[in-house]
Formats: sequence, C-alpha cells, structure tokens
Amino acid sequence: MMPNSMKDRLTQILKGKVVIIGIGNPLRADDAFGPVLIKRLQGKVKAVCIDAASTPENHTGKIIKEKPDTILLLDALHLGAVPGEWAILEKDEIVKSGFSTHDTSCHMFIEYLEQNTPAKIYMLGVEPKSIALGEPMSDEIEQALEQICQKIKETLNH
Repeated sequence: MMPNSMKDRLTQILKGKVVIIGIGNPLRADDAFGPVLIKRLQGKVKAVCIDAASTPENHTGKIIKEKPDTILLLDALHLGAVPGEWAILEKDEIVKSGFSTHDTSCHMFIEYLEQNTPAKIYMLGVEPKSIALGEPMSDEIEQALEQICQKIKETLNH
C-alpha cells in the first residue's frame, strides 16, 4: 500500500515541465522497474518519458534539450526496506548514497544534469526483491508499479 505522504510528495514534486527517466536492466527481475514504468506511462502522461535502460548517460542531450523544471528518475534502489516499498530521494540524498543497483555512472549522470539544467532532480526508488538475471519481476514490484503508475497519471493529468 502506498502511504498518503508519498502520494502527497509526488504531487509536490511533479511541477512544470517534467522529464521522467526509467533506469534499469529489463533482464534482471526487479531492476526492470524503471523501464517497465516508463512503458506504462509513455503517451499517457503530460511528461517526456525516456527509457534509459542501463545507460542513462546516453540520454543527457535529449534531457537537457527538453529544458525540464523537474527530472524524476525511476530505479530499483537498495533502501533497506521491504521489497516493493518505495521512497522519493532528493538529488543530494541520491549522490551521497550507495543505494542504486547500478555503478557510479548514475551519480555522475545526476551531477552532469545538475550542471547543465536548472531542473530539480528526484529519484523514485523501489526496494527490489531480486535483481537476478533472467528472473521475472516479483509480485511486490508489480504491485508497487501499479500504485506508482496510477498516482503519477493522476498527478500529471489533472
């Protein structure tokens, strides 16, 4: 279940021109969270949705060209929570943490965007159950996906 505070938080941050970027490897179980959510949002929300897969740095030119007010990164994160729980982190929390299931390129990517766009940068991370190669997405992540997708649609299309 999504806490009301997280619903309110999405409403607070998704302002102005929004670019949503899904990060993750679709072949690694719950690490597919970001790209799968992007596919569910594309064409259904008033935001630019980019499936960056495992190489978000390859999309910096497009992101900067959009001149966003808000950038929301979607990724599986090691939050130390129950699988399927999610949190919204601000840029400073993301860069200082070791939460990501990816290497340091994610941190460099965020710092590069910060230097080249005035956008506020956030990460919506969900705790994975498994990021094993070739496994399907867990039920916990599927449930979180549905809740988060619905809330983002409600927020951006009101």
